[in-house]
Amino acid sequence: MMPLSLACMVSLAVLYLWSTGILTTIQAAFLLRDPSESVRAAAPQLWVGALMILAAGLSAGFAIERAGVKRILPWLGGGLLVLAGASLAVSRLLNIDIAFAPMALAALMAAFVIHVRRLWVIDQVLTRSLKNAASHADRIEGGAANARLMSGLRLLDTVLHLDDAVIFNRDENEQLAPAARLRSSTNGNLDRNSTWREGVLLCERAARSGQMLAMTAAVSTGDENGNGRSSVALPLVHEGRTVGALLVRLREGFDQSDSPLLLAVGKQLARNFQRDETRKAGAPRDFMTLLSSGAAERRLESFGVVSGLLTEQRFGAGVLSETSDGHAVAYLDGTLAYMNPPLITAARLTENEARSVDLFSLLDRFRGGVFDEPSIAVRRVLQTGDVYERELHFPDRNNQTLELRIALVSDRNSENGASPQPLCLAVTVRDVTRIKEYEKLKSDMISLMSHELRTPITSINGFAEILMSDEGIPAESREFLGIINSESQRLSRMINTFLAVTQLEAADKQEVSKIPLRLDDVVRETLASLQPTAKKKRIRLVEQPSSRLPPVAADRSLITQVVTNLVGNAIKYSPERTTVTVSTMLEADTVRLSVEDRGYGIPPESVDRVWEKFYRVARDGQEKDEESTGLGLSFVREVVEQHGGRVALESEVGRGSKFSFTLPRL
Repeated sequence: MMPLSLACMVSLAVLYLWSTGILTTIQAAFLLRDPSESVRAAAPQLWVGALMILAAGLSAGFAIERAGVKRILPWLGGGLLVLAGASLAVSRLLNIDIAFAPMALAALMAAFVIHVRRLWVIDQVLTRSLKNAASHADRIEGGAANARLMSGLRLLDTVLHLDDAVIFNRDENEQLAPAARLRSSTNGNLDRNSTWREGVLLCERAARSGQMLAMTAAVSTGDENGNGRSSVALPLVHEGRTVGALLVRLREGFDQSDSPLLLAVGKQLARNFQRDETRKAGAPRDFMTLLSSGAAERRLESFGVVSGLLTEQRFGAGVLSETSDGHAVAYLDGTLAYMNPPLITAARLTENEARSVDLFSLLDRFRGGVFDEPSIAVRRVLQTGDVYERELHFPDRNNQTLELRIALVSDRNSENGASPQPLCLAVTVRDVTRIKEYEKLKSDMISLMSHELRTPITSINGFAEILMSDEGIPAESREFLGIINSESQRLSRMINTFLAVTQLEAADKQEVSKIPLRLDDVVRETLASLQPTAKKKRIRLVEQPSSRLPPVAADRSLITQVVTNLVGNAIKYSPERTTVTVSTMLEADTVRLSVEDRGYGIPPESVDRVWEKFYRVARDGQEKDEESTGLGLSFVREVVEQHGGRVALESEVGRGSKFSFTLPRL
């Protein structure tokens, strides 16, 4: 409504000028009269003229507001030309004044005012946007302005061996004033008035010329002996504007090979200065910013802040190019913002191919095994926000093993407690082929040691039992043989525990071959293998499969061992003539497997601890099971979590327990 109100006000102003006769001279230019006629052209009545002027102003204002000057101006100009011709013709033939001048003036003034308002609104949006961008710059800065200035000087001191260094900025009178200083010595040469003035003059010359200037100590200080020291002045320039100067006094002569470092640090200091000045200056007022030169300067300074931040943010891409892991950043429209050289190599792309691929084209380069549908992986990451991690093995690439990680990056600086907003996707690829080879070698060594230890222990235990069966052995010797037999058995249990612990600790590092696996098949095979054990205790094993259960990506051997441990524990700790039920079901994006028994149950204080290593449940009136190592359930949890799943336990003392775990579906 505001644009139409402005157009109406302009039209009323023109109507007033027309009604008072101020526009008579202008109107006469668009009237033709027969010289033989002495009567003036008849003007329309006031109310008719008012309607015509208002209609012209409102129509032009509405058209400019909806379509803009660029599209409407040709139509407006053409319409006015036609209307001017009509005014001349009607006044010549019919001696009638159609009030062309006030209508044209109302249309043009309304168009001008509406266009200025549009420019003002755009200017306000631009000003606020630059203001917000500049005011939020501290979120991604490396620290406070003064701290960054001193840090920059200390960085220079590590390379240039500074005797003294001063950073100048412009004060209100456009004079150089010291803002930060670093003194590495206490000789005080720079503190002398003459030396200080020469340093300031050198900085002013550098600021005017826009170039780095250097002077030897003998020239700058008047030291006749001249110890080879140099003073260097560097203008601090950002976006074409000199915001200050840097003066450094070196302990030795200035080497031109240090110029690139000095220039780079100077650019960083200039960005810091400009950013700090903009923050101190504050934002321009909203009123009349379109016509204010000061407001325009504030906007330009705010743009300098944004430009500096963009420059510094580009450093991140340079850092990623120096890492050994492959990294890629993808926008939420699937296009790739950045891909570093290691990832290009891992994806087997050329430089030209890397410029044209998108996220899915990149992930297609790693298809194989459990990662045969990249779109499903990306969808899961976007829907849940969880990280997608898989280990990919490529036999056709010299048995190369890669770790693939897809993560959703969110804005963690959301204001007012708002939930983090997704920003982009991060893809990481790491070559772990050598690590896997070392872990396999370690595993082979452990297997060899266990075999070599078990063989003599088995022999000792066996021969001790044979000798104990000989009735002719004296009682004292039989006692010693009993000790040998029991200790060899204890040593055997210790070796088994050691191997179980080693396997458990390596569960998240060992080479896992994940393939599409159906849990119903694993349950069926496990129950078949444990039927003899269950029959000895008169326990019935019941399977409750789910119809059309999707597969999961898992290592068949490990998952089979997990199910065997859970079912075996249910049989072991259930009384006779009870039932153990194994069921599977689909839950959203996961598949759940449950093992439910009607056994003794687990006390509430032990429910959360049964997954810990070496923890064994002590029931009322019973000792802890000495044959148990307390590692079975720990192994279950390690394997399930390694596959991206979760374990759960529901139990009630005297009524049984329900162990379950979930695995992500394919």
